[in-house]
This record gives sequence, C-alpha cells and structure tokens, in this order.
Amino acid sequence: MSLYYRWKNFEEDEDRPEKPRRFGVTEMRGPNHTLLTQNVLQDIFESMGQFVDGLKFSGGSHSLMPKSFLKQVIDMAHQHNVYVSTGDWAEHLIRKGPSAFKDYVEECKQMGFDTIELNVTSLEVPEDTLLRYVRLIKGGGLKAKPQFAVKFNKSDIPIGSDRAFGAYVPPPPRSTELVEDVDLLIRRAERCLEAGVDMIMIDADDLCKHADSVRADVIAKVIGRLGLEKTMFDASNARASEWFVRQYGPKVNLFVDHSQVMDLECLRGCNLGKNHNSVLGSSYFLF
Repeated sequence: MSLYYRWKNFEEDEDRPEKPRRFGVTEMRGPNHTLLTQNVLQDIFESMGQFVDGLKFSGGSHSLMPKSFLKQVIDMAHQHNVYVSTGDWAEHLIRKGPSAFKDYVEECKQMGFDTIELNVTSLEVPEDTLLRYVRLIKGGGLKAKPQFAVKFNKSDIPIGSDRAFGAYVPPPPRSTELVEDVDLLIRRAERCLEAGVDMIMIDADDLCKHADSVRADVIAKVIGRLGLEKTMFDASNARASEWFVRQYGPKVNLFVDHSQVMDLECLRGCNLGKNHNSVLGSSYFLF
C-alpha cells in the first residue's frame, strides 16, 4: 500500500487498492467551466495524482484545443497513471454519418484517449445503432462509456411490455416531452454492458441537483441491477459526493470537479471531509 494511505483509517474490507482501480474510481473534470493550464494540471497530478483515476474533457472542450497542447495534457495524465476520456462530443460527429464517427474513434486513439463517452440522451439514435457505436469504439481498442439520464423522450418509451433493447425504433416526429423511466434506463445499460461497455455513467442531475431531495430509491435500483463496480455517478456538487460516499462507502465511482478531489478522498478514507449539509440523512438530503 502506498505511503499516501498511511494516514487513512479504512475498514479492512473497504481498503483502497492501488491504481488502476476497478472500484472507488475518481474521474476528474478537465478544462470546461474553468481554464486549467498545464501547470495547474501538473500541480494536481503531482499533489493528488494518487487519488485521481481519470481525466475527462467535458463538453467537447478538447475540440477547441490545439492538438499539440491536447497531446501534452494526455501524455502528462498517462505519466501519472490517469486515463483520459472524451466528454459530450461524439453526438456532433455522428450527425455527419457513420464514417465521420469511425474517423473520430481513430483520431481519439491516435491522440492517446483511453475512453470515449456517448451521451445517450443527446445521440437520439435507435438502440441497435447505439450498440454498433459501442462495438466500433471497442473494435478501435478504446473503452466505451455511455452516459444515461433517468428521463427519456416520451416517443422513445416502448409500448406495452416490450422493453427489449433494440426492439423499438421511435417513429418520427419525435416528442418533446421528457418522462421518467428507470427500468428502461437499466435495461438499456444492461445491454450496453453485454456489448462490452466498461462503465455506465449516470447523469445524477435529475436525481440530485434539481430535485428537492435525493432519489435514493432510484439510485439504489440502478446500483442493485448494474452493480457498484460498473456504475459511475456524475456528482455535480460536493454535497452529492458526500451523500454517495456515506450511503455506499468508498467503493462508489464518482465524477467530480477538480476542486473536489481532495475532499472526496478524505471522505473515502475516514469521513474527514467537510460536512456539506447538516441535515444529511441516511436516505436523502435537501439541496
């Protein structure tokens, strides 16, 4: 066990493994809402690199950067055993056709990316097409990470009891109404896992950020069906991270802002992080 962990007080069955980890993964948001220079990233990796498993370029930010700069950042991350993931950008390439997406996968591989994220809500493609994209990514030697939200376009909801993945193609025109369907999310995610997906990202905004309380029942159902190891939650604020760690322990996989990395690791260790909400309960908390 690394020297970084000697001050920790993990329970024996919840010890933090060395990287690369299969659980307790911390994926960090890269340049998006704030500008992160190479020097800032270098400082983060040198001081907290042991606690950072992945770096994600959110919002397609990597598409705005010179390739030379992007390659330097990716190489720097790899030097600290940090994988690098794209963010929400593949859906823009897919609209240009299958060949454009195949070229995008190849370019990501050449640049050194390890993972390509697919925002399922934004893609708006038939379900069998989504699986083909997953196989294209896997065939290119990269990891695939679909991102799901708990809300779906109403026209995408299968009629009756037919919920088999790929069995339903939404008819045009598409509805503009979003409805909640947790079972559909889980079944689609299960089929993606069967196709070789490495991790399922869950957009927790509908479950945490904009709700009066955490949808603990929905989160428990998702984890119960997909497994803690194969699920990552987008914890968009510090209180959400605290809730997930207190509820599911240090093994939960979380995507957080770079400013939350140290606090999250303290929470994973022995709850030394900040108490972000005095009314935090065992099942829910208010925002």
